[in-house]
Amino acid sequence: MSERDSEANRFSARAARYARVGANVGGVAARIAGTRLLGLEGRNLSNAEALAKALGGLKGPIMKVAQLVATIPDVVPPEYAAELQKLQSQAPPMGPAFVKRRMMAELGPQWRMRFAEFDLKPAAAASLGQVHRATTHDGVPVACKLQYPDMESAVEADIAQLDILFALHRRMDPVIDTTEIAKEIGARVREELDYVREAKHIALYRAMLAETSDVRVPTLEAGLSTRRLLTMHWLEGDRILDHKQDGQESRDRISTAMFRAWWRPFSHHGVIHGDPHLGNYTVFSEDGAPQGINLLDYGCIRIFPPSFVGGVVDLYRGLLENDQARVIHAYETWGFKGLTKELVDTLNIWARFIYGPLLEDRARRIAEDVSPAEYGRKQAFQVHQALKKRGPVTVPREFVFMDRAAIGLGGVFLHLDAELNFHRLFEQEIENFSTEHVADVQAKALDRAGLAAAH
Repeated sequence: MSERDSEANRFSARAARYARVGANVGGVAARIAGTRLLGLEGRNLSNAEALAKALGGLKGPIMKVAQLVATIPDVVPPEYAAELQKLQSQAPPMGPAFVKRRMMAELGPQWRMRFAEFDLKPAAAASLGQVHRATTHDGVPVACKLQYPDMESAVEADIAQLDILFALHRRMDPVIDTTEIAKEIGARVREELDYVREAKHIALYRAMLAETSDVRVPTLEAGLSTRRLLTMHWLEGDRILDHKQDGQESRDRISTAMFRAWWRPFSHHGVIHGDPHLGNYTVFSEDGAPQGINLLDYGCIRIFPPSFVGGVVDLYRGLLENDQARVIHAYETWGFKGLTKELVDTLNIWARFIYGPLLEDRARRIAEDVSPAEYGRKQAFQVHQALKKRGPVTVPREFVFMDRAAIGLGGVFLHLDAELNFHRLFEQEIENFSTEHVADVQAKALDRAGLAAAH
């Protein structure tokens, strides 16, 4: 049996991972439960720090899950979210000998002959794999994204532990039902393991952004890609944070490209890039000046039903025109149940925060006097306090990555101190919008890329 086949979701590897994760996370859970049984407050900074420390020693997919949970407003208490966001998702890099074995497992014994050059030292490392620079025999620089071994087993074990994180929240303030959120996180993290699917995502994004000159999507080297190896043309660029001191015009140009990279696929095709991590983008320059962004990672892509996109536009129009019936219709379209006037008012706190910059026809910052790490936390707290009186509420699973990406995008605008007319940018993206058109365009694009529609 090949190494690739042996890396399916194996019980032995899963059990070993489960034991390591469970021991670390379970110990903190027991500590929190104990403080509560003694009549003490389980929600305190020392417990939050203990949980972060327990997870920080594990590496791998649990780090991605923990960071993801931390970026979804109010899924865990704010002191836990703050600690979890500090975690670094990078696993220890694989050494040269290990990389050689992994590459042989993916491309065969003569794998080295498939490249003119291959750097065994990783250019970047993340939670599920690491990236190596290489050159094809045609002289094309490429990025080889190589998955760590036994990731399927690790992911399944770590997803099983996700319930512990949510249980902490339910014990303390069970006003938000996290059932659908847990399902969504599990589905998306599993998809990130499948590099064949990610290759299709790249094809989809190349089509969706073909006419968007300020956003670049890499070209796939299909002959050098497998289920656990993804080879793409290398896109030269600088880190986004390297441009924080640029002039306003340059920073606004980068920010405009970010806006289009996110909203254009969503408004036209019902697709979003769900991972707003700054490491997933670089800035490309021409003639010494930044012109746009390179979109580098396509593991965390969310495809929405066209009706959901229609709900996003309906809510925008409803808030803009103070049309309460349209606002309620948008929430119902998304699957919110038992809507009362009080619950709608509560949901509108969050909606007006997310949509606020889009509703004002003027150049403005995404928010004032708030750090990227704190963006959205005040509003999430307000919603939480209001739901205490009117909850519980079940959040539809589609919101997990919609909210996460919107918060991440806002964080980038804050880092760059962008001043844009978000209203006009958004109006450009939804000009002549119709749900029927999105359905038609999406179906054709997904079919060409070999992807299934969302349900």
